[in-house]
Parts: sequence; C-alpha cells; structure tokens
Amino acid sequence: MKLRRCSASHQLLFLIVGCLSVAARLYSQDTITTRDGKTQAAKIVGANGTTVQLQVAAGMVGIPLSSITQVVMAPPAEYTLAVAAYEAKDYPKALASMAQVAGKYKGLPTEWAQQAALMLGDIYVAQNELAKAETAYTDFQKFYPGRGTVQVDVSMARVAVSKKDFTAAKQKLEPLAEAALKEKSVPKAAAASYSQVFLLLGEIKEAEGDFQGALQDYLRTVTLFYQDHVAVSSAQEKADALRKAHPGLVAP
Repeated sequence: MKLRRCSASHQLLFLIVGCLSVAARLYSQDTITTRDGKTQAAKIVGANGTTVQLQVAAGMVGIPLSSITQVVMAPPAEYTLAVAAYEAKDYPKALASMAQVAGKYKGLPTEWAQQAALMLGDIYVAQNELAKAETAYTDFQKFYPGRGTVQVDVSMARVAVSKKDFTAAKQKLEPLAEAALKEKSVPKAAAASYSQVFLLLGEIKEAEGDFQGALQDYLRTVTLFYQDHVAVSSAQEKADALRKAHPGLVAP
C-alpha cells in the first residue's frame, strides 16, 4: 500500500492518521482536535509534556501539544484504580498507579490527566513526602499553565500546613474561604478543592487552639463543601474527635 504525502506542516497531526483512513477505523476510541478546527480519530499512547504519541497503522508518530486544542480520551484503568485507592486511604497503592498515569500522560489536555498530575502531589502530601509533592505541583503548573489556579493554591497550602507554616497556608486559603462563604457556591471544576480549603483551615485553627473555629470549618467541609470524599471523611473524624475532647463545643 502506497502512502500519500501530506502537503503542509500545519497538518502534522494527520501525518499518518490523516493519510491512512485505515488508522481512523482501527483507533476510533480517541479523538484529537487541532487549531485549524479539524478533528481526527487516533490512538493515544502517551504524552511527554511537549508532544502526544499516537499509534497508527504504520507505527508511532509524535504530535506537538501546541497544535492541539482538545483531546477526547477515556481515562486509563490505572487512573480509576488510583482514585479508588486514594479514597480508601491506601496511599502506596494509589501512588503506584497515579505515578504511572501522571508520568505517561504529561500535559495531555484532558480533565483526568490534569487531575492525575494534581492528585500525585496530594498522595505525596498524605505520605509526608513534601519535597516530592512540591515537585508534582510545580510540574502541574509547567504542563498546564494558567489552569487549576485554585487547585494549585490549595495544594501548596496543604504542603505549608504539613510544614506547620500556617501563615503561608492562610494567605492562600483565607481569600478562597471568604469568597466561597460570600457567594454560597464555588466553580464546579474546583469544587473538590474547596472541601480541602475548610479542612485545612480547621486543622490550622485546631493547632492554634481555636477549637470552636476548627469545628465550624470541619463541619463546613462535611455539610457545605462536600465534593471531596476523602476531605469529608477526614473532616468528620476530626470534628468527632474535637467534640469528644472538648464537650463544651457547640456545632454551628
């Protein structure tokens, strides 16, 4: 079978996929849309932060991420396993799977790939590997510039709380909490992060001896900003422990 030479450099995305219709039929589960508005079926096998690797009938081809505006791809099984393990607080198992996903799909413009990059840092924080957590969050900002600002701020605040740098943590968390309580709603894309905002503020207040304020923030995570199941579980445990240790506390 002879290959037809593709004519323009801006059609690099379709160097193989666009030239071989058989590839589109074989690998139709993923799609890529480029800046020229074209959408093409493809089989995505990875991304390294600058290019996306596609498997096509003739072999492998790398496509610049800068030429891509949208990717439709279901999350790999390892991502689902990692999320389930994280929610079950099985952090070693979560790390093994999430590190694989985050490393294999760096910069891929899908929601699950972005979440994998952030959750990798969260898992490191849970295991008190703070230097690795900071590296993971820095990598997220590198591969997804301008995205997930709230999530990154909350993530870095988690590192600060783990280091007991409460001043730095509050600088990031308090404006988010104030806005959330004023508006009574939060952006859907960052909703889970607000669960952590109030959990972290509760931890700070508890460490500083403000037990009533800590209880209030823990219960805000449980009752108002409950999108992150792990944060809700932790907040409920901490609220119960506070009320047991300090019977005079009153739930707001």
